[in-house]
Amino acid sequence: MSEQPPPDLDTSRIKDWRSIVTLIVFVITNVLVLFPTSIPLWIPRVVCDAFLDTLRWLRIIAPRPESIEWREDGKVKSPTFFIRYQFPVNFVTAPLIADLFLLAILAIGREEVHDGTVGSKAIFPIDIMAFFITLAYIAISIDASGAIRYLAFKVLQKGGEKGQLLFCYLYLFFFGLTSFIGNDPIILSGTAFLAYMTRVSENIEHPRAWIHTQFAVANIGSAILVSSNPTNLVIAGAFSIKFIEYTANMIVPVLATAVVMLPFLLYVVFPYESLIPHSIKLHELPAEARGKQPVNPNIPYARGKDEEEEQEGGGSEGVSLEEVMNPFLDKKGAAVGAVIMAATLITILILNAVDNNSGHAKPVFYVTLPAAFVLFCWDVVTGWHGRHETREVARQGRQAFEEARAFRRASLAAGLTPGTHPMELRRLPTVTLNEPQDVESGQQVAGAGSDSSDCAVTPTVDSRETSPRQSMHGHTEHLEEVEEKIWSPRVRIAERRQESPKHKTLVSLTEERYRWCQETFPTVMAVLSHLPFALIPFGLCMFVLVQGLASRGWISVFAYGWDHWVRKTGTVGAVGGMAFLSVIMCNFAGTNIGTSILLCRVVQAWLDINRHAVQNGNANPITNREFWGTVYSMAVGVNYGAFSTAFSASLAGMLWRDILRRKHIHVQALEFCRVNLRIIAMAMVVGCSVLIGEIYIIRNMDPYIAGTAKR
Repeated sequence: MSEQPPPDLDTSRIKDWRSIVTLIVFVITNVLVLFPTSIPLWIPRVVCDAFLDTLRWLRIIAPRPESIEWREDGKVKSPTFFIRYQFPVNFVTAPLIADLFLLAILAIGREEVHDGTVGSKAIFPIDIMAFFITLAYIAISIDASGAIRYLAFKVLQKGGEKGQLLFCYLYLFFFGLTSFIGNDPIILSGTAFLAYMTRVSENIEHPRAWIHTQFAVANIGSAILVSSNPTNLVIAGAFSIKFIEYTANMIVPVLATAVVMLPFLLYVVFPYESLIPHSIKLHELPAEARGKQPVNPNIPYARGKDEEEEQEGGGSEGVSLEEVMNPFLDKKGAAVGAVIMAATLITILILNAVDNNSGHAKPVFYVTLPAAFVLFCWDVVTGWHGRHETREVARQGRQAFEEARAFRRASLAAGLTPGTHPMELRRLPTVTLNEPQDVESGQQVAGAGSDSSDCAVTPTVDSRETSPRQSMHGHTEHLEEVEEKIWSPRVRIAERRQESPKHKTLVSLTEERYRWCQETFPTVMAVLSHLPFALIPFGLCMFVLVQGLASRGWISVFAYGWDHWVRKTGTVGAVGGMAFLSVIMCNFAGTNIGTSILLCRVVQAWLDINRHAVQNGNANPITNREFWGTVYSMAVGVNYGAFSTAFSASLAGMLWRDILRRKHIHVQALEFCRVNLRIIAMAMVVGCSVLIGEIYIIRNMDPYIAGTAKR
């Protein structure tokens, strides 16, 4: 009679009601990560006003505004008893709420929270988060120096007007750079570059081919180095894989995928002339812009009027062309960042290779944290050294931005469209720059700071303007035609509001200090604003959720199922089955990070099941080929799975969609799925086929018993 399985492998625990609730909560959480929503909260106005009045009394927020709402008939609307707030439920809040709920019903406890944050079984979440964030600072600092945009511009020059050649050059450029610094900086800069490039082309009708290719190749290249993707960190840590060994085993399948995917994308997925023309024609850069000093996009309002046009009206071709053909580059910052990144990665590989795995190895963030701090100090010092120049650029840009916004809003108030011919300006009222109020609603203009120079559109009639001379802000002739439109009750209320003195509050002081930091240390603030801080609560909460599944027996159930599958299908089934599971679950298990966390725990439980069965003589041990085929096909799947069927398959996908949206390119979910299905199918077939061949050539058939077999 065989011994009973150890407590960790006991599947009878799933019959408990708390176990069932834990699984249901896990599924619901992943659905909410996939389809973020918001929950309406109805709060009594009395409670809300009392809370806000307390904040105003403490000088945290601004004094109470006049609470006036307008009905469609122009009369004042009576205030309601309840105030409706929309609480977001997304990839940050959903896992946190799930963990708190499970804690409340005692489905998880102190042990699950500890193991899900501090770590257990060779997975140390806090170490992983610290490593990835600090290394991300170095990578994004290189991006903030303009290096990626500048190199992309050089690739554009190299490709010239030949469309297919340029497509190949950009493909290889994004793949090579992603392999070195990871996919996030490529998504940040490469996506914006392609959005501008396709906009200023005369004969690229749709950017679909360029942006989808860039997103796919960025996630293919991120599978080579452990440091390029947090999913790789989870897998390498879970199975004690040395970084150099991981790269040695992954580089062949990834390179094979990249080689096959290029002609597949060019001739099968995007064969149309309207997507990848044989000859690309770009608009000519104006003569005055060719010798113009490129502006640092990290400085707020650096592009002044052009930035206002892009925010309000989608931007012009001239603005986009200047971004592409006259890119900013901080040569010293780029060189220092590249040297620090190279030194950091080399040091990590060396230290990881010489580690003998005795006990708990030193966390790799011991290397990345000092490196990130050195680069942070460099960015701070260079920012302070050039503070006078950057502050002046910001001041002039803000003034141009405010004047452009004031002109636009006054034009709209007068019934004219933005960009009206100068001869039509005589129909406009004079515009003055006051507190940032909106003509229509009397509310503060979005994006405006607390400085007194911020603009508001307050139309005024200047009785001294009697000559037909145009003024800078407009003209006063024919005011009777637009006076009724402009002087509405709401505008008079807005005018009364701006007469009251502005109080200094904690919020306004914080806004001023933040803007001061942006103008003084533009690189540092740009990097900090793009760091994936949301990954920290999301990752830690998902670790805790998966640990809850493990403690309630569900991970053991999944592991037994996987054991039956592998014993029936062998190595090919292990590779194909895990590849399919990892790609599918990226779309339904809390992005590829949540998938890697869950599957690593399942495979670890599978090893425990195998060890227990072998010790009791109930089964033959799994082979090296089956085990490593499972592990490395998982690595392929969680990287490639980012470009599968849903944006939420990865955090990079959601970042990519948001960047395109800001550049006025809207990729629909159905289009994303339709285009990527062919790409992911071919990528996984190639990657897994090469991986199987590699496993049969390199891995022997000796039985694998965790911790004893050669890798």
